[in-house]
Amino acid sequence: MVKYIKNLLLGIWHLLQGLYIAWLNFVRPKVTEQYPENRGKVFPHERLRGELIMPHNENNEHKCTACGICETNCPNGTIQVISKKVSDEETGKEKRVLDRYTYDLGCCIYCALCTMTCPQGAIAWSTNFEHALFTKAKLVQQLNHEGSTLMKKKKE
Repeated sequence: MVKYIKNLLLGIWHLLQGLYIAWLNFVRPKVTEQYPENRGKVFPHERLRGELIMPHNENNEHKCTACGICETNCPNGTIQVISKKVSDEETGKEKRVLDRYTYDLGCCIYCALCTMTCPQGAIAWSTNFEHALFTKAKLVQQLNHEGSTLMKKKKE
């Protein structure tokens, strides 16, 4: 009987604690962002993984050497690195050059294994989070720009 009364009072105590927390949240000022209305005023956190990008400089050059490490480490085949072989003018040997770098945003699980393992730091995450489209085919993007080339190494 004593145990029953003790459990009953303990249950009432926990109920009152829950009601206290609910009333505190009821009277606190609201911090909800009205997203579609405040589209220009809402800025996502800088560490948000919105979509994968390949930064290019003003000369349309990128850092990707088409090594394929990001493609290998992607757990579900979101990334495709398509390269071609061209002959080097200086040495006469054939070398790999990036032809197309495709990224399927619809399959991406945002694990960031691609950006962590890229030895050149050629890909990064942007904070763009608006991905609503009517067709799934538009989620496949080519990250390298048309006519882009590999960035030349700086000689020191």
